[in-house]
Amino acid sequence: MKRLLLLGVVFLLPLVPDFAAAPALAAERAVVNAQSENDLFGNGDDRHYTNGLKFSIFYPADVQLRPVSGAAARIPFFEPGTNLRFSLGIGQNIYTPDDITRKFPDPRDRPYAGWLYGSVGMTSEHEDGLLEILELDLGIVGPESFAEDVQTTWHEWIDTTRPEGWAHQLKNEPGIVLFYERKRRAKPHNFTSWLQADFTPHSGLALGNVFTYAAVGATVRIGDGLPTDFGPPRIRPSLPGSGFFDPKGRTYSWYIFAGVEGRAVARNIFLDGNTFTDSASVDRKVLVGDAQLGIVVTIRQVRLAYTQIFRTREFDNQREADNFGALSLSYAF
Repeated sequence: MKRLLLLGVVFLLPLVPDFAAAPALAAERAVVNAQSENDLFGNGDDRHYTNGLKFSIFYPADVQLRPVSGAAARIPFFEPGTNLRFSLGIGQNIYTPDDITRKFPDPRDRPYAGWLYGSVGMTSEHEDGLLEILELDLGIVGPESFAEDVQTTWHEWIDTTRPEGWAHQLKNEPGIVLFYERKRRAKPHNFTSWLQADFTPHSGLALGNVFTYAAVGATVRIGDGLPTDFGPPRIRPSLPGSGFFDPKGRTYSWYIFAGVEGRAVARNIFLDGNTFTDSASVDRKVLVGDAQLGIVVTIRQVRLAYTQIFRTREFDNQREADNFGALSLSYAF
């Protein structure tokens, strides 16, 4: 594990931007994001996808990322647009079965599992409303994801049910996923000077030993100041938003939104179990759907978003569909 972490540092260190070489930040702002997804804001129970955290930063293209300058132009299916941004992030997802009081979990229920990862990516925004997202996630599934430590400690702090079955979680396994997403935001329809609506279809692919799937969907938004972003950020798998936004000199903007996505899933390690060794697993459903509703408010350089997500059953013996909330806070500087 120490070698893996060292390799990650060596891989990511050259990607730290050189601000001294980028005096033009005033034109395009860097954006930092903090995201939290939890079923506390849905069904109120700790089960299935029970918690997700991610912190990320998006740099405008005029920030010089030394080893990847010009890399976007060499990717065949990724077209550098008017605004090219690079991103770095770190995140953790936690998964548990329906009943966390059992020391020996039901073998027909979702296994305990954690996913700790770092991400590096780029987004390309075009003048015609096209947005392309390419992201590589590298991390670890299993005890060294620290999911057990995080959930157990948190439950002790808030004095709630202690999860008893973490001894049966998925085993340690390095994880890699490459995500590609493409969406095109239609020109907003103006109802009044302060009320607009737009429609954004999207498609995406994920390839790796953690997730492999294909996705299609769409989002509808209504409000004021829609061109500031492409929707709030989400933790994958999910409907895509944008980790960046541009206040465009506005003091205040807002919108509400609704979206759907369907995924054809070929691999989900948190259901299928470890790739290279025996572990707990369940029979995964091939087709999974998400529906979401939410609101976004932007005040000067701060964007706050809340999303409610409804996810269809992901495995054969799952009793109910999942329902959880997502909260994100973004700051442009």
